[in-house]
Amino acid sequence: MSRPFDHEALWTKAKLFLNRAMDDDFRSFDEQALWAALALELLAKAALARVSPLLIAEPNEEGTNLLIASGLVKGDARFTSVRAKTLMARCHRAFKPFDQAEAMKIINGRNEYLHSSGAGFMAIPPHAWWPRYWAQAAILVTALDRDIEELVGGDREHVVTKHLEQNAKNLEQRTEALIERAKQRRQQRLEGTLPAKVAAEWKTGQYLAAEMAHSEAATCPACGSAGLLEGEEIVNTEVHYPSSSGYGLDEEYDGDYVDDVSVTLTIGADYFSCPACQLVLNNYDLLQQAGVDTEFDVEGDAEDYLGQEPEYGND
Repeated sequence: MSRPFDHEALWTKAKLFLNRAMDDDFRSFDEQALWAALALELLAKAALARVSPLLIAEPNEEGTNLLIASGLVKGDARFTSVRAKTLMARCHRAFKPFDQAEAMKIINGRNEYLHSSGAGFMAIPPHAWWPRYWAQAAILVTALDRDIEELVGGDREHVVTKHLEQNAKNLEQRTEALIERAKQRRQQRLEGTLPAKVAAEWKTGQYLAAEMAHSEAATCPACGSAGLLEGEEIVNTEVHYPSSSGYGLDEEYDGDYVDDVSVTLTIGADYFSCPACQLVLNNYDLLQQAGVDTEFDVEGDAEDYLGQEPEYGND
């Protein structure tokens, strides 16, 4: 039986509830929103418990909950977690840019739906409610060092992405959440306070990289360490010929100057990783928002470009 404060068990339960929340063919919006709101609270618990179970334990006079969370008391003792308001307040302070006020609107809608005669979730139309919901849920997923696909599955990831794209601040919030989480991880590691389970997941540069065709060292926007910028697409090619050769682009090259010719390839960047803080920016938009170069130059092989016939269009 899983411990009630185990972050993996809480994550799994959040996945279950969101699976129900996204069954739009079988459930009305108010029922979907109810399951989603319950999942948000579970994600908040999981994110905090992953740091320390003590962050979600409700203090009482006997200290039973704290003792259970610390592992000092085992058995059938009942564990009680803190209220949703406390969870959201702690996530607001721990996982930037998580918005406590926005999260509490979702929680209050749940409470109104369950415990009063009010409209609850029906006060906001679905097309406006879901983007606001996923803006906060996505930040908690980042705090768990997970991604949306792991939460909802690959076949439903595009649904969440569509909602997030409707939120004008999503890219900014997503980038900030990734950078702040990376800073937090590195600081915990340097101070020796990184939870053992998180430390065990730490990846070296070899396993963090995307292993694309081209790469270059780049400064990490989170911690300032040397990270790796990668890309596949060649967006520009420049062939530099020795000035003494007299060789031009429209002349046939005889190969005499191959050792003196250099080629510069401009690569479109698509991926950045930093082994020092585990930051990963896995698309162009995140790189641009974080202020990382979206193009970089690498040296090409002259023999691949010399002696080739120029390409002409038929238009």
